[in-house]
Amino acid sequence: MIVDMHTHTFPEKIAASTVQKLQALSHTHPFSDGTNPGLVRRDREAGVDLSVVLPVATNPHQVPHVNDSSVRVTEQFRDQGLLSFGCMHPDFAGWKEELSRIASLGLKGIKIHPVYQGADLDDIRYLRILDRCGELGLIVVTHAGLDVGFPGLVRCSPQMALRAIRQTGPVKFVLAHMGGWRNWDEVEQLLPDTGAYIDTSFAFGSMTSNGDGYYAPEDLPMLGEEQFLRLVRLFGAKRVLFGTDSPWGDQKADLARIRALPLTEEERDAILGENARELLFGT
Repeated sequence: MIVDMHTHTFPEKIAASTVQKLQALSHTHPFSDGTNPGLVRRDREAGVDLSVVLPVATNPHQVPHVNDSSVRVTEQFRDQGLLSFGCMHPDFAGWKEELSRIASLGLKGIKIHPVYQGADLDDIRYLRILDRCGELGLIVVTHAGLDVGFPGLVRCSPQMALRAIRQTGPVKFVLAHMGGWRNWDEVEQLLPDTGAYIDTSFAFGSMTSNGDGYYAPEDLPMLGEEQFLRLVRLFGAKRVLFGTDSPWGDQKADLARIRALPLTEEERDAILGENARELLFGT
């Protein structure tokens, strides 16, 4: 079973404009149209069995609406291989009750994004969210490291992640982009012993420019094979989750890149789906 633990979609009426806006902000190339049917098509072409959609609330007022929409997405597209998480914003006043509602609705977890939400990961507003998610058994996926659309801004550094983990109770916690986008040296030093998961999304290989000339050729490479494998060994393959960041990643290419690595069959199977299946469903 192949599971993509890190994808994004948008309501069909705003998908085109949203992808266009994000493409201009990040200067990168999308590989899907940003809709749920579009993601399903890309999954079928690549052989992905299940994709986890990670919505982000960019302001607190969006939270209940996004969570209701996440339920509808899961209900409508479950049989086609999509499952949506919920969301939370650090400034949402009813955070505790809404997290309980998320769990009661059957959503498996939430996505947070410190850069888009304007708070550091080790802020008390996030720490209380992490604690409550741990109590409820909800998975928390956070953007980690730099963000390609916000050069120089880090609101989830490896140091912040370490402080957050040390100050919260047990929680199923996923640090996206191999623990911290373009903070990978610090990830190696600080985070392997924390118990957190990392995902492979938008981290291994090279970015794909949208062709506007913003990036020089030397800006495009991300993690090379040697450091990627070192992170897998340090964290252990059981704590690494396959993700693409679709529409910003190409499922076919990302799968081929993982399959070409000198991993054991057991390690490869764990990364590409078994770890995610256990995390999501306990099997």
